[in-house]
Amino acid sequence: MATATWIFGYGSLIWRPGFAYDDKLVGFIKHYRRVFYQGSTDHRGTPSFPGRTVTLISSPGDLCWGVAYKLKDEDKQTVLQDLQFREKQYDMKLYLDFYTDLSASTPAVTDVMVYYASPNKELNPNYLGPAPLEEIARQIIQAEGPSGPNRDYLFLLEEALLKFGCEDPHVRDLANAVRSLL
Repeated sequence: MATATWIFGYGSLIWRPGFAYDDKLVGFIKHYRRVFYQGSTDHRGTPSFPGRTVTLISSPGDLCWGVAYKLKDEDKQTVLQDLQFREKQYDMKLYLDFYTDLSASTPAVTDVMVYYASPNKELNPNYLGPAPLEEIARQIIQAEGPSGPNRDYLFLLEEALLKFGCEDPHVRDLANAVRSLL
């Protein structure tokens, strides 16, 4: 019997996985925080004006909420190839424990695959890094790529997180900054 493959979505995979799956769990990974530090030159921006999408930063004690998807065994190779193309600007994969219960001492899923955009500019030339909130908001307002306006990505992420009861302070503050500038 094949080992199940799980993928953790913390950005657009939450609201648009783009593949069929056997199971879906809402939950979190520990000691990471979602941040709009990754440049998008292929989906929500262009090479001349990158948008901003989320990646993770190590943050002891924090939780990053999202959705874990269990891939269908018969579709696994195709889905992983498609995701490799979709997430190509993320230069690393992490394998982390995924939890569904705040009081649980053992994970619901071990070794969930997480696409990660590292801050290493040699491996990840699209890494933009931190900036003042208003600067990130202005960039998001102005950026648009083949997948649409960058602000749609931000607002869809905010809405998807709120649907399962997660208010991410970084996403909330950034969405509010974008709304106030618009």
